Parts: sequence; C-alpha cells; structure tokens
Amino acid sequence: MSTDETQARGRSATLSDVAKAAGVSIATASKALNGRDQVRAETRDRVLRAAERLAFSPNALAKGLLAGRTGTVGLLTSDLEGRFSIPILMGAEDAFGAGKVSVFLCDARGDAIREQHHVQALLSRRVDGLIVVGSSTDARSSLGRDLPVPVVYVYGPSEDPEDLSIVTDNVDAGRQAVEHLVATGRQRIAHITGDASYAAAKDRAAGVTAALADLGLPLVGDRVMFGSWNEAWGRGATRLLLERAPEVDAIVAGSDQIARGVLDALHELGREIPRDIAVIGFDNWAILATNSRPQLTSVDLRLEELGRLAAQRLFEAMDGDVRHGVESLQSRVVTRGTTTPSN
Repeated sequence: MSTDETQARGRSATLSDVAKAAGVSIATASKALNGRDQVRAETRDRVLRAAERLAFSPNALAKGLLAGRTGTVGLLTSDLEGRFSIPILMGAEDAFGAGKVSVFLCDARGDAIREQHHVQALLSRRVDGLIVVGSSTDARSSLGRDLPVPVVYVYGPSEDPEDLSIVTDNVDAGRQAVEHLVATGRQRIAHITGDASYAAAKDRAAGVTAALADLGLPLVGDRVMFGSWNEAWGRGATRLLLERAPEVDAIVAGSDQIARGVLDALHELGREIPRDIAVIGFDNWAILATNSRPQLTSVDLRLEELGRLAAQRLFEAMDGDVRHGVESLQSRVVTRGTTTPSN
C-alpha cells in the first residue's frame, strides 16, 4: 500500500484518493465507478480495486457526482419567441420540475455558431442531458454522437438516425382533418396550405390527399394550393378556389393563420360558415382559434405533451435506456364552430 493510500486510510477516502491510487484522472475514476462504457475494462478493474482497498464510500452528494448527475439539464431552442417552441418547453419543464431537475434555457436564434457556443457552455456546467427544440418540423443537423450526455431532439428531428427524435405525426394529422370533415357530412374538400418547401406543409398535404383517396373522394381544385403561412394567402387562395370550384363544401387550411384568412374571405363572399363551407386549421393556436367567428376547429399538435415525452425519454436515457430513431406523437382534433355537423 502506498503512502497516499495509508494516509487515505486515516480519514474518509475521496474520489481523488481513488483516482490517485489507480493512476487515473478523477473523471476516469468517476466513469469507472459509475460503470460507463467509455472506460476500458482493465482500467475499470484497477479503479474498483483501488476503491475497495481504500474502503471508498461516497456520501449522497458524491454518489450523485459519481453517477454523473448534477440535477440540471439544458434546453436548447432556435425559436424562443415562437408559438411552437414555447409550449414544448413548458411541457418539458413541467416534467423536469416533477423530477426535481433544474433547467438551463438557451436560445440559439437559428445561428449554428451560437448553438455550438451554448452546447459547450451547458456541458461546462455538467448538465445531465440536452433537449434540442427545432424551429420547424424540418430535419436538422445532429449535434454529433460524441457528446458526453444524452440528447433528445423534439419537434424538428435530427438527420442522424442514431439520435432520438420526438415529433408530431403530421401525415396522420392531415388524415384526421379530412376524416373529421367527412364525419360532419362533407364530400367536396379542398386544401389551402403554406410553403411547399416546409416538411409540415408537405406531410399534412400527403395525409389529406391519402385520406381522400382512401375514401374515394376527389381533392377539389385538383391540386393542393401551396403558398405562404399567413392570412393574406388564405384570403387570396380562397377567392381563387371559389372561382375555380364553387362546389367546395369544406377547406382544410394548413395552419390557423391561413384558416383565419380563409374565414375572412368566406365572410366577404357571403358564404355562411359552416352551413355552406366548413373550415379546419392546424396548430390549435388559442388566440386565433377562439377569437375567430365562428370559433375555429383545429388539429391540436399536443406540443406540451411532446415536450413532456421528450423529458421522459431524456430521463430514461440518463438511466441507461437509450433509444434511437424517430418517435411520433399523434395529434387530435379540437372541434369548434367552423365544422358543426350539417343538418
């Protein structure tokens, strides 16, 4: 037994004592005692033997440190002002609060360099894990596979299939919109949506067209009307649609903002809602949906639940249950006055 080990025997041994006795760094000793796979088998054995010789018995705080736990996580977003990221962050924080975990919140503002700075800052604080919230549903670049903590991507999936991503099933959301309208008696359905370069627009349109095909119904207007994510596009597209296909009896709007424009145009053209034409939107953005006249039926993406599920998966990964791939959450239709069943 070395002199250092003899001295350690005269008091409570520390992690530093174990690391010195095993001839490794404190970080390596911590990983070895915690059973992490970044440590070679022979190194782990040497650390464990040193801990046994020194009768190393960490207190509760030290156990937490040995387990790599600081009781903190990082939430990284690029859209802190967005109506999508805020509910996700609220859901995640609720779940973390239940687990007595503190949250460091960082906004990268869509800047890759700023994002990397935040990641390094969070790692330097020894966070136990990271949740990365996308600014859209488009796939984003991965932070990489060599990070020392688990990472969960939410809303916008990682491009790396080895990462875990929690997303909304927008194809199914489009199907649900059509199925709801058909259940209320609609048969002549059109789709006005946003920018075709966005995954959300393409996926929802795919769901709409697939559902109509399965039901043997045509898409009124013969094509999806892609455009912009705003009310002005909703108004203009609705006027154009009614010129081309006055027989339409329902419109699936790709977002609640577009839906508000659709409703404005229908009011201006003297169409009664929902008697003449029913309307459904996406996002269930309460400030728009509940202030519409009539109130807007919308597909709720369950963003807070998305955040809670991401937090749950991060907790599991921290405990060693690491998952990979994409996990999808189903949406739900919130029925309001714009789709009241026909008489």
